[in-house]
Amino acid sequence: MTADKDETDHGSGNVFADLGLPDPEAHLLKAQLVTRIDDIVRRRGLKQVEAAKLLGLSQSDMSRLLRGNFRAYSMERLLRLLTALG
Repeated sequence: MTADKDETDHGSGNVFADLGLPDPEAHLLKAQLVTRIDDIVRRRGLKQVEAAKLLGLSQSDMSRLLRGNFRAYSMERLLRLLTALG
């Protein structure tokens, strides 16, 4: 009996490019900004309601943002949100 060899593909380091999405560099940068926002919120122990108020967002918008639904946000707006967190 011979074992089947699993084949793997190595990614490029940008999942958005690997998926063939348009403008993958912008998507990756936005994801990195949102990750930083999430890191700061968690490190400060803020609840979503508190973070949303601080950033001028609704709690539901904050929830969507932190769950990865950031397509509607420009990089500039994400940078402003990050700046507002210090």
